[in-house]
Amino acid sequence: MKKIKLVKSLIGCKDYQIKTAKSLGLKKIGQVVTQPDNDATNGKIARIIHLIEVSEAN
Repeated sequence: MKKIKLVKSLIGCKDYQIKTAKSLGLKKIGQVVTQPDNDATNGKIARIIHLIEVSEAN
């Protein structure tokens, strides 16, 4: 499992980046979600890595 935290605003981002963040469950700055560690999640993380912080969930 991975913990994903939105650290930068989605304002001014491209539409696909906003949709990717929403699909991960991120809406507000500072929000933290837990997602499974699989290829689909890793692909989404790669698209918006400059907007988020990722860590391993225990």
